[in-house]
Amino acid sequence: MSRGSGKGLSLRDKLDGNELDLSLCDLNEVPVRELAALPKATVLDLSCNNLVSLPSDFCSLMHLVKLDLSKNRLQQLPLDFGRLVNLQHLDLLNNRLVTLPVSFAQLKNLKWLDLKDNPLDPVLAKVAGDCLDEKQCKQAAVKVLQHMKAIQSEQDQQRQRKLQAEREMEKKREAEQRAKEALERELRKREKAEEKERRRREYDAQKAAKQEMEKKTKKETVHTRKPASSSRPPQPARHKPSWSRSVLRVLLFVLFCILCTLAACKLTELQHQPLCVSVNTLYEDVVAALQNHKTLQNMLQHNSHQ
Repeated sequence: MSRGSGKGLSLRDKLDGNELDLSLCDLNEVPVRELAALPKATVLDLSCNNLVSLPSDFCSLMHLVKLDLSKNRLQQLPLDFGRLVNLQHLDLLNNRLVTLPVSFAQLKNLKWLDLKDNPLDPVLAKVAGDCLDEKQCKQAAVKVLQHMKAIQSEQDQQRQRKLQAEREMEKKREAEQRAKEALERELRKREKAEEKERRRREYDAQKAAKQEMEKKTKKETVHTRKPASSSRPPQPARHKPSWSRSVLRVLLFVLFCILCTLAACKLTELQHQPLCVSVNTLYEDVVAALQNHKTLQNMLQHNSHQ
């Protein structure tokens, strides 16, 4: 492995038991693929190189127990650095780190940590301490893990709150959508009912107009028939009874007058008057004629019997 790139370097030749020393090799990048082929190398020294960052697949080297990254130019660690769960000793002295990834809290086996000479966030720097001796470095590991776990817990809580807020917002949107759909259904239902009512009124109006037209037609038919019946001439039979009664009254009146005159001329002193003499003479002639007529009838009846 050439200087600056690391290519061509025989890592197996540098492996001493379980320790692999790659310090002072002017490395610009970590040979992760070669390191992954050496699972026995649980102790890795990458100090005093030119590393600015670590590739994400570096976190696949889960066999590492001790890692020295001091005196590089690291500005940050991979986000999933916490995958190195077997790591117990970590030296990050003299880099350019400001913060640590939240996954750092997952390094549950970490017992030694040095973060000196990094432009750390003031809160993190205070938690990490100086790490001037073994005891301080062990305390730094414990305190930094607790601090990162607190940050992770806070972020988890924030994530949960955010997720809950999103769920509440989604529920609210769903409720609003359901309310909107219900309102639209109600509006459609109302419009449908109004349309039915409008059609019913139209039908009733048409029916009433039809009935009115039928009544008018019927009335016109009746008016057309009435003149024909009234134009018929009056039947004579209706006037016969009144004419007969009038004639009968006249005859009765004349007969009454004759009887009265006859009675006056026969029974009163007027019988010697000229008028009464004529009446009595006429009366006697009529009686004689009736008697002759009666005699003639008897003779005819007698001849018919013979």
